[in-house]
Amino acid sequence: MEDHVRQLAFYDALTGLPNRRLLNDRMTQAMLASKRSNRYCALMFIDLDNFKPLNDTHGHEAGDLLLVEVAARMRRCVREMDTVARCGGDEVVVMICELDRNGLDQVTAQARAVAEKIRQALARPYQLTLRREGKAPLSVVHHCSASIGVTLFVNHEFDAVEILKRADLAMYRAKDEGRNTIYFYR
Repeated sequence: MEDHVRQLAFYDALTGLPNRRLLNDRMTQAMLASKRSNRYCALMFIDLDNFKPLNDTHGHEAGDLLLVEVAARMRRCVREMDTVARCGGDEVVVMICELDRNGLDQVTAQARAVAEKIRQALARPYQLTLRREGKAPLSVVHHCSASIGVTLFVNHEFDAVEILKRADLAMYRAKDEGRNTIYFYR
């Protein structure tokens, strides 16, 4: 029973990803670890670019299937120690910790490589099978991309709210730049 309550409190019921509450806790831990080690972390705010038309055309079941596949693809793009969390709707946050200490250019390149891996994984077509009561299953191929905003942080220079805000602003810049792209907060 305790495990079930914990699962409901800290994980998204649909995708099994950590929710915002667990993300906040992990961000606090990452900020403290960064302060001790002086190693950078990256926070990526990811929004799916072509999600609403799928929901509008095929219903929430299709959107749910897509989100489950998005979560699986994103988990394969990061290390086990990193965090992929669903913040709501089609917004997902990725936190990469313990990046290089050899300067901002190296850290930026590491974060960009992970973001690009995620961008490419999410841009591949999705094969979704919709189960409809009394009807044959419907196979839907959906093309979706992602706008990714990235911010770097180290040594407790900002609080978690500010870090999330910066990544979110960068994500909106990625959307403004044409979608299916990565933008770093400056």
